[in-house]
Amino acid sequence: MTMGHGMFDRIPARALSDTVAQQLLKQIDKGTFERGGKLPTEAVLAQQFGVSRTVIREAISRLKNEGVVEPRQGSGVFVAAHGTVRPLRIDYAEAVEPGSVVQILALRRAIEAEVASEAAMRRTDADMVAIDAALAKIDQAVAEGEDGVTEDVAFHRAIAAATGNPYFLKTLTFLNQYLEAGTVVTRRNEALREDFSRQVREEHAAIAAAIRAGDPMAARNAARTHMYNAARRLAEAGIC
Repeated sequence: MTMGHGMFDRIPARALSDTVAQQLLKQIDKGTFERGGKLPTEAVLAQQFGVSRTVIREAISRLKNEGVVEPRQGSGVFVAAHGTVRPLRIDYAEAVEPGSVVQILALRRAIEAEVASEAAMRRTDADMVAIDAALAKIDQAVAEGEDGVTEDVAFHRAIAAATGNPYFLKTLTFLNQYLEAGTVVTRRNEALREDFSRQVREEHAAIAAAIRAGDPMAARNAARTHMYNAARRLAEAGIC
């Protein structure tokens, strides 16, 4: 793996170590560096990538945190012998940029559509009671002049729980940490504007009705419509 100097010239300094980490990861995945094998020294890698040893050190530190490589005292850095399971990671500073918010919303839209569809097929009577209760709590919060953010999140969690698939819930919880600020602003914006508040209420009710009817296609469409409209309301609020 030989790389000329200047290959990464246009990459901002803060992103350099991330880029190097990704490149090293690709080489490890390809088998260029064997499982359990030793990585080249910092000096050699710095020369190959045309970056400073500090950047290499930071990149290796990231891979170490993710369990991809392991340093051995006095021996160097070795590729983890087991095939590693890497955590899902999104850079927060990047995620809150307006363009990224739209992209994360698109990802959430795809998941929420599938979640609603699965919930319509798999929900139990107890799940439906929980979804209806969560829906009523949003109305109650809005009636009391609150923004209903917590209740909104709980409603979507109740639907995800009804799928019986814990990974839907985990993924949505993961994505929502990047959307929380936007959700708070958009919910406040929606609560203040009566037309928005009514739209959100109708969209939520449509999702619940399709799940109650056991209609996966209608549930998917209702969830997709809700997420598209949420993005549009964010845009109107000037968030993204």
